[in-house]
Amino acid sequence: MKKIIYQPIGLVQSPFKEPKGTPIQASGAKGIQGKIEVFQEFTEGLKDLEGFSHIILIYHLHLIRESTLEVKPFLDKNTHGIFATRAPGRPNSIGISVVRLVSIDKNILTVKDFDIIDGTPLLDIKPYISEFDYRHVTKNGWYKENVHNLSESKDDGRFV
Repeated sequence: MKKIIYQPIGLVQSPFKEPKGTPIQASGAKGIQGKIEVFQEFTEGLKDLEGFSHIILIYHLHLIRESTLEVKPFLDKNTHGIFATRAPGRPNSIGISVVRLVSIDKNILTVKDFDIIDGTPLLDIKPYISEFDYRHVTKNGWYKENVHNLSESKDDGRFV
């Protein structure tokens, strides 16, 4: 297969300057505000986005230096396969966050419930549509024992 190359469409402006201390999921970052600077050449693509309360941000985890196929994730003391976790040290360092869209001013998006590190390259934005994206989950795997700790859990720097 040929190499896949993505071009960033913008950059994250965040209160989090390093991984350590950053919330580990957007749902654990309630009320935290950040900004997304969409590069000028992509501004036209923001048309009609203000009609959505939430958006999906897809980004490159630029600080990750290595990946492993088994990890000890933030919410557990046991190791798990990387694809059974949300850990950042993945074969393809891609992150996703569902955030609340507060406002758009030209090419600057203000968002809340923000868990992304400052300077992160943004790859894509998609509207969150409950009829498309919400699923009633019946199994949460190993997370079911630990997900109640999400709001207190922060990145401890183990994946950088």
